[in-house]
Amino acid sequence: MQLQGKRILLGITGSIAAYKAAHLTRLLVKEGAEVQIIMSTSALDFITPLTLSTLSKKPVFHQFHKGETGEWNNHVELGLWADLFIIAPLSASTLSKLANGNSDNLLTATYLSARCPVMMAPAMDLDMYQHPSVVRNLSIAKNYGNILLDAESGELASGLSGQGRMMEPELILQKAIAHFHESHDLTGKTALVTAGPTQEAIDPVRYIGNHSSGKMGVAIAENMAKRGAKVILIMGPSQIKTAHPSITTIPVTSAQEMYDAAVKEHHTTDICVFAAAVADYAPANPAKEKIKKSANELSIQLKKNIDIAASLGEQKSPDQFHVGFALETNHEEENALAKLKKKNFDFIVLNSMQDEGAGFKHDTNKITTYHKTGEKEASPLLSKVDIAALIVDNIVKGL
Repeated sequence: MQLQGKRILLGITGSIAAYKAAHLTRLLVKEGAEVQIIMSTSALDFITPLTLSTLSKKPVFHQFHKGETGEWNNHVELGLWADLFIIAPLSASTLSKLANGNSDNLLTATYLSARCPVMMAPAMDLDMYQHPSVVRNLSIAKNYGNILLDAESGELASGLSGQGRMMEPELILQKAIAHFHESHDLTGKTALVTAGPTQEAIDPVRYIGNHSSGKMGVAIAENMAKRGAKVILIMGPSQIKTAHPSITTIPVTSAQEMYDAAVKEHHTTDICVFAAAVADYAPANPAKEKIKKSANELSIQLKKNIDIAASLGEQKSPDQFHVGFALETNHEEENALAKLKKKNFDFIVLNSMQDEGAGFKHDTNKITTYHKTGEKEASPLLSKVDIAALIVDNIVKGL
């Protein structure tokens, strides 16, 4: 039992996904955890305390006082008791309260008193999940140090399909187990990660670029940092940021700038992950002034950019480990295997544009890894954070 002796608070809020909390409770208890459940008042409309108390073998709390006796349910003691606080499902309403310090019920008051790590599994309809206020509150919650378990994509209670489904209980269980068995298997290693797009200037105001957000590369950098590595993140233009103390970010714009930064750092690193979407071509002669709109047609001569991964692959020492990415639209496996050999990768991560929910701008991804040893492994559609963990697991195995 991988959670033997661990004390877990399970917070349940008002969402149709509350029914999944019963299964999650059973899974946690089966792994040896001591589970104490706190419900918001609105959660009572979706699942009964009797069901949950039967599964947890403990009384379920949902108010500050205990029935007719008036005895106080001490939220401070509850917050101090737990080794881990999991809030699943997390509704938009409770998220707003947690992000803004509102403690008008036992669950939110306990959250403010908790000294243990907090995992949050949002569940709501896709339009709610994408609303700017919810996006902002999720960002605030994450910046507080909480662990966000990104909502999954699929059919929703509204009948629509998209991101908003609570992470499945089996995966939440694995997250809890991983939390208590967090590895430091990259301690002492230095990693170089390239991430995001590059922008190749046409003139002072226009450029050639692509739709890469940098989410995948940053997720990989953060996962390696959490596992003890010192990470150098060479980041193209992106809104994605990281504040992990073990990550040094070097911002760049063009492919040449990314190459120059990578060459400078490469010889000091044990691991290199080339996750950036580097432009293959750049304008041969960028205009020094803005090109005015005049003729009906405009031709721009392009020159080929240096292949950063291939160039550093030629410089790779026997004790360095290189990982590359291939984003393909056709002949995916054939192209990925060709790049694996040509660029001297230890393994390559294939993204297919044919897979819904994968590739640029998504919070999810679906990959197939091809190793120089001949191994091949395919993943289901997962959050980019989970995909990053799988990639880093493969790096550790390779090392």
